[in-house]
Amino acid sequence: MSEQAYQVIARRWRPKQFSELVGQDHVVRTLGNAIEMGRIAHAYLFVGPRGTGKTTSARLFAKSLNWEDGPSLDVPADSDIGQAIMDGRCLDVIEIDGASNNSVDQVRDLRDECQYAPAQCRFKIYVIDEVHMLSQQAFNALLKTLEEPPPHVKFVFATTESHKVLPTIVSRCQRFEFRSIPIPLIIEKLDEICKAESIEVEEEALGAIARMAMGGMRDAQSILDQMISFCGKSINQRDVLEVYGLASKKMIEKLADSLVDANYDEIIRITDEFSSEGVDFYRSLLDLSEVFREFLLACLREGQTKSKVSPEQCVRILDSLRAGEDLVKMGLSEKTNFEVTLFRAVESGRSRSIDQVIRRISGMIPDEIKKKRPDQPTKLSAPQSVGLETPPLIEESVAKANDKESKQVGATEDSEPSFPKDKPEPNEEQLENNTPEEQPGHLSGEYDTNAPTSPKDTRQIKDSKLIEKRIAELPDAIRDIMEEKFKGDFVSIEKIDETRLI
Repeated sequence: MSEQAYQVIARRWRPKQFSELVGQDHVVRTLGNAIEMGRIAHAYLFVGPRGTGKTTSARLFAKSLNWEDGPSLDVPADSDIGQAIMDGRCLDVIEIDGASNNSVDQVRDLRDECQYAPAQCRFKIYVIDEVHMLSQQAFNALLKTLEEPPPHVKFVFATTESHKVLPTIVSRCQRFEFRSIPIPLIIEKLDEICKAESIEVEEEALGAIARMAMGGMRDAQSILDQMISFCGKSINQRDVLEVYGLASKKMIEKLADSLVDANYDEIIRITDEFSSEGVDFYRSLLDLSEVFREFLLACLREGQTKSKVSPEQCVRILDSLRAGEDLVKMGLSEKTNFEVTLFRAVESGRSRSIDQVIRRISGMIPDEIKKKRPDQPTKLSAPQSVGLETPPLIEESVAKANDKESKQVGATEDSEPSFPKDKPEPNEEQLENNTPEEQPGHLSGEYDTNAPTSPKDTRQIKDSKLIEKRIAELPDAIRDIMEEKFKGDFVSIEKIDETRLI
């Protein structure tokens, strides 16, 4: 085969029938039903990522409408008109590049040409690729023709950026969303190509190519074509990783475990190894985010007790990794920014238990307090989490609270709650029937310290002056942690035991 006659895999393996289109079954079904029922619209808008089959579907649809015995979804391979359409030789199927034909004068010429009948086909079909590149004046010149075109004219628009298309254009079209192709379908198609081309390839190598294509079949086929040029008839995973600067899935999972365990030495060692091997740090960050997404899904399915990380920890780490994507991609030093992003992710994942400690100390979780009797002491304890030690300040605060409470409350666990002698003990039925003003411990803007406390009393105070007063009474340590560390805002006050606030 001569060098000039060679066609790349992406062109040779371009779908020639709708049945060969991968990953877009919803589009094939809708267009097939429209042809069979005779409900063919005058304008279609194909939207989706690059390399997912938008322009190819436009050609297949034009072939299905215009071949000799059509319209029908299945077109025989020996159809002259069908072959001419797929080769771009048909006079009645006009493909226009929106990026280079975006002026209003060119759209006016198109509008004038629409009035002429097709030369050899049933319909005259205009396929405008990258339609979002048209100027606003060009869009406006096309509006009237697009809304009421001649009966022999059909429009098919394709774009990767639908938000740039005028809403007045979108409203005149039937919109089809082309999805990113799943990795298993890409691997299956690449394996079919390799078998037909007599190429030996490892399954891990196909997986690496599919991951790098990011849902685009054309990208995957182009990468495969390049790897054949590099490796010849045998392709393995190591060659793919070396050519495109990818990290193996095993190394990415090892890095994820180091983040969970807060193993800084291992994180630095893996980062140095990536740097020496020329690994793409941005791509590694995306792969790392995918691993933590899998951790999150596994944690939600199996439950927190069976997973090595909690859902909250996964979400915090994912937020930190996503926040560092632009820093790694656009920063001056990829390695430094990559390491900083990983360290921030570690700290974000470890800050969960501090939140729980602050909630318990400040009384933000009153359910546990409501279950205790008014005179029964409640021991505070600092929760533990994966790889995190309780800060000394919190431990000291909890210990002081427990000591102070045990001295002030002189009752044992077996003692009964005491009520004033002149008032009988209220039961649950009386509490439910009383109005809010009649219930003991009712809050009307200030606490009634003389009234007995009901365990079910959970009403709040939202008076701004009273809130400011209570904030001033909080210990400096607790207030600093809430305001500076967690940026907390005090919006209401729960009626809780003041002895729990140090």
